[in-house]
Amino acid sequence: MGRWLIIFGGALIVIGLLWPVLQRTGLGRLPGDIVIERDNFRLYIPIVTSLIVSLVLSLILWIFNR
Repeated sequence: MGRWLIIFGGALIVIGLLWPVLQRTGLGRLPGDIVIERDNFRLYIPIVTSLIVSLVLSLILWIFNR
């Protein structure tokens, strides 16, 4: 359990450091992400971005567990 927490914490640090680079690639503004904007209201539902992040994390965890 402790090992997984360390790996998870390290992954969060890496993602945090790479976040500006990831935003420039368009991650978070992909076709299929829903944005509803009104006068004083903004609703953002990143469906496609969530699917891609989930696939990448699943692949990484699958590789580590092999």
